[in-house]
Amino acid sequence: MTPKQKPPSDTGPVITVSSFKKAYGKTLAVGGVDLMVKPGEMYGLIGPDGAGKSTLMKALAGVLTYDSGRIEVCGLPVRTEKEAEAIKAGIGFMPQGLGLNLYPELSVEENIDFFARIRLVSENDLNIRKNRLLTMTRLDAFKNRPMKNLSGGMKQKLGLICSLIHEPDLIILDEPTTGVDPVSRRDFWAILASLLWERGMTALVSTAYMEEASRFHRISLMHEGRILASGTPSEITALTPGVIVSIRSEPEEKAFSLLKNRFGQVQVLGNWFKVFLAGESPQTAGNVLKENLKEVRILEWYCDDPDLEDVFLQLIGKETTDASIRPGQPVMNQSATTTAAVDSNPETHDKSRTVGETAISATGLIRDFGNFRAVDQVGFHVPYGEIFGLLGANGAGKTTVIKMLTGILQPTSGDGQVAGADMRKAGTEIKERIGYMSQAFSLYTDLSVMENIRLYAGIYGLDRKTEKIRTEWVLDMAELSGYEKRLTGSLPMGLRQRLALGCALVHRPGVLFLDEPTSGVDPLGRRRLWETFHRLSREENVAILVTTHYMSEAEHCDHLALMFAGRIVADATPEKMKQDVELEAGGLLEVETDNPLVSLQLLEQHEFEGVALFGNKIHFLTRDREAAERRLASVLAAGNVKLTAVIPRKLSMEDVFVYRVLSLERERKNG
Repeated sequence: MTPKQKPPSDTGPVITVSSFKKAYGKTLAVGGVDLMVKPGEMYGLIGPDGAGKSTLMKALAGVLTYDSGRIEVCGLPVRTEKEAEAIKAGIGFMPQGLGLNLYPELSVEENIDFFARIRLVSENDLNIRKNRLLTMTRLDAFKNRPMKNLSGGMKQKLGLICSLIHEPDLIILDEPTTGVDPVSRRDFWAILASLLWERGMTALVSTAYMEEASRFHRISLMHEGRILASGTPSEITALTPGVIVSIRSEPEEKAFSLLKNRFGQVQVLGNWFKVFLAGESPQTAGNVLKENLKEVRILEWYCDDPDLEDVFLQLIGKETTDASIRPGQPVMNQSATTTAAVDSNPETHDKSRTVGETAISATGLIRDFGNFRAVDQVGFHVPYGEIFGLLGANGAGKTTVIKMLTGILQPTSGDGQVAGADMRKAGTEIKERIGYMSQAFSLYTDLSVMENIRLYAGIYGLDRKTEKIRTEWVLDMAELSGYEKRLTGSLPMGLRQRLALGCALVHRPGVLFLDEPTSGVDPLGRRRLWETFHRLSREENVAILVTTHYMSEAEHCDHLALMFAGRIVADATPEKMKQDVELEAGGLLEVETDNPLVSLQLLEQHEFEGVALFGNKIHFLTRDREAAERRLASVLAAGNVKLTAVIPRKLSMEDVFVYRVLSLERERKNG
């Protein structure tokens, strides 16, 4: 059956918010927000943790009172408890957190049945809707599995089913893709878009992933309890005229210093630098680069349009006005006295580590949990001075590998060396030589900033003099001066992660393990953390092993390994991984039509490679662009779909990741 989208109606908005304000004690969470969502829209609230998204969404769902302003949902006011109850039959609400609206001990089917019954769904409607939704989400094979045993992506898909089982007019989803791997995220968006298209529902969805903005009809950028801008993604991107320039030059460190001094924000992507040239065009960018990089050799460069992350940073005015990132100011500010004092202390700085020397080595690592093999024959090498990315879907085995290498878990078999120590025999010695930021736990939130730093200094056995020097370094590097007495739990996520990084580095280790270090951190905070990682690798020869769900961050790594079902299935630089996919599956084409959902189904039915929905556009891979365009036009015309544009795009690491994982899943299913 061909889905038909109910077009946006002129009967009035589904959501109207005027001068909304909510405070928790003396802390203003949201202040003076105005918002309007039309019928049939997928509307996005985009912003980091602490922006106020969850507070606003809970008030809209009728589960949180607010201080002032006005909210109307589906034409009904929402102010009193009675008014809030009146709207709940027509909405579905999925709170933030993997499976937080579900019951862990109940199976997939039992969770669906429970939510259907409290929503008074008839048995006949329940059976029809349940079977259809389970099939669409590919959870039908897991309907008897307890919710607690599902992967993160499966939990979110089950949460979506339970929120939709009563077929509401409006669905409110609070960060449904946070903590979910790229394949599951892409799957989730396709399912949601298809359901909204068929049912004509309206969706309000929040996300901290800036790259997901293209999936919405309209968006609002939120920051610190206010809306910075609202409109279509293209309208908001147009707010900051300029170009993104990617440049490769030598010597690298000199080029980085020059770009940093001139432009402030510089992203490091392997041996490429990426800068935003405000107010410039592709025609003028070359002259700007030549003028500012006279002292280095420019090897190659190219221009791209600004993305939403650059817009966000411009709108919050951080690039030039925040004293903590003023142009030319290094992220790791070490005074001469601090550097000299630390370098002179052999207990806190291993001068013997050199670039190219092996820092981390894994050979044939296996880890079994009962009859389940979580890690299967994993091997790789990481030299000092390299940033090594370990990628994989939820449950691929990444965290288990890190736990074995850091001595937290004993391997079933296999060998590993970390900072010159055998991971099987020298657990304590390894822990003294590494820094580790855990995905689940790094800091004591009920201790102050200083108390956390001193605690870690004591754990690593630093003497009083060294502890003082390293504490000053951590406060300077993490930009926490003035926050020394603040409870860690009260810090914004970005500052908290920089403190966690500082504590992991307090003993000046040669190897750093980072498990999802930027999860929940705003774009500015992520950029600053990655600049710190770059400086650590380049200036102090630290070997860094990092896992991340932000595929744009994989571009920052010098080398990548992709894990699937416990095994490493690809091991190369980011550029080599992209080249391999292009050789195997071809280049990426972006398609614009007047009916994206029908287009998606038609392209999938005719087996176009790597088909995926991006907002109102379709992506697919092809080895023969001209033949693909002819075939595309024919397929869409036969389906009564109007083709408006076909544009070649560069492959991203997310495209590479999704292509590889989906190909492996097909092989496993067919083999």
